[in-house]
Amino acid sequence: MLVDFYELTMGNGYFQSGLRDKIVYFDVFFRTIPDRAGFAIAAGLEQIVEYIENLHFSEEDIAYLRSKNLFEEAFLEYLRTFRFTGDIYAVPEGTPVFPNEPLMTIKAPAIEAQMIETYVLLAINHQSLIATKANRIVRAAQGRTVLEFGSRRAQGADAAVIGARAAYIGGCKGTACTLTDMRYHVPAGGTMAHSWVQMFDSEYEAFETYCKLYPQGATLLVDTYDTLKSGVPNAIRAFQNVLLPQGITDCAIRLDSGDISYLSKRARKMLDQAGLTNCRIVASNSLDENLIRDLMMQGAQIDTFGVGERLITSKSTPVFGAVYKLVAVETDAGEIIPKIKVSENTAKITNPHFKRLFRLYDKESGKALADELCLYDERIDASEPHTIFDPNATWKTKTLTQFTVRELLVPIYQNGVCAYSLPSLSEIQKYCADQVETLWDEVKRFENPHTYYVDLSKALWDVKQKLLKDARQGR
Repeated sequence: MLVDFYELTMGNGYFQSGLRDKIVYFDVFFRTIPDRAGFAIAAGLEQIVEYIENLHFSEEDIAYLRSKNLFEEAFLEYLRTFRFTGDIYAVPEGTPVFPNEPLMTIKAPAIEAQMIETYVLLAINHQSLIATKANRIVRAAQGRTVLEFGSRRAQGADAAVIGARAAYIGGCKGTACTLTDMRYHVPAGGTMAHSWVQMFDSEYEAFETYCKLYPQGATLLVDTYDTLKSGVPNAIRAFQNVLLPQGITDCAIRLDSGDISYLSKRARKMLDQAGLTNCRIVASNSLDENLIRDLMMQGAQIDTFGVGERLITSKSTPVFGAVYKLVAVETDAGEIIPKIKVSENTAKITNPHFKRLFRLYDKESGKALADELCLYDERIDASEPHTIFDPNATWKTKTLTQFTVRELLVPIYQNGVCAYSLPSLSEIQKYCADQVETLWDEVKRFENPHTYYVDLSKALWDVKQKLLKDARQGR
């Protein structure tokens, strides 16, 4: 029942109009990249699979719909045995993706395709947004560990749990969210809040007690009172009195306020002078990729970043904007008829037809050169020269000779049966990191990134132009 109500009214309408079994094709794609970045990260597929595997209407659901006095009884009976029987193609989670290319294509009877729209968009929009933001933050940290700390600022319980999963895909090494660890095996960790320090008669007693209770990897929060005058000295004293006699040198302090750059440098010097060269410095407090990048440029002595609200809400750009658009219908004879949405806003004109998505790579460097959208029955042969062109400027072409090609949309469901083996979350994270490495540095720039082209094959371009011409002529 997590659907927009119009999916139910349309479903009932399709049922009564004889269109319930009409095969349709929908694409899921987005138009702009969050934070004006060079690419986004696809995520959310696993939750869509879980949703479809459990998709059904209960007796309680049907009773509620009957109470609305809108739906034909035969349609409600149809919903009793409703399940998804169509095909789904999608890019694997962790794939770098670009505007106007399908992240997912759904081929199914009209009612089924329409009924899954809301959840598909919800899953892809949320997790792709957070995975994309996390990847930016992780890249800004230049190899330092990034942890997701945002549960308490997330927009709801599901956003906290699933958001931490998406952040892990984007490259975060762990989370503060215990439930995400329990469900998805994202390593959860945490130490203390300021309240722990305040509960004791002295800051040192708080630190000493904590080190005795948790000697392995103890992290002490040093800014409850005065970071440099008491916090760091008391932490050093606790480490020396409790941990070092046990031969333990793995420890850390956390900075959560003040001038993080300045404090980290001073703290690093104090720790090193005390012989605690292995003690790590963790920084938190409203961080994002821009602040982290500035801290790195200033030479801040930080080993780990804990990032909360600006990651889990993607505060700078809180909407991903993926849409779900009809691109083709199928006749009873099996002919695929392309459909297009036309708008006075040219950015909202869709790419029609049932399509395939290919990524072309430079054979020598392994870097991605362009993506190409083709008709469903087209292939790209890497053994022959291939010409690509910018769909926004058809005169701008480039012929590739030394390249490899990979099809990005892979079968997820075939005739309602899952045909995809879901990878582990750690496998998705590694795949994401590997795929980001195939992008040129110019595409990965934070400011004014190079535009990565998503091209249309000549055949698909011709189909689109014909449909636009027909639309202009009112046909």
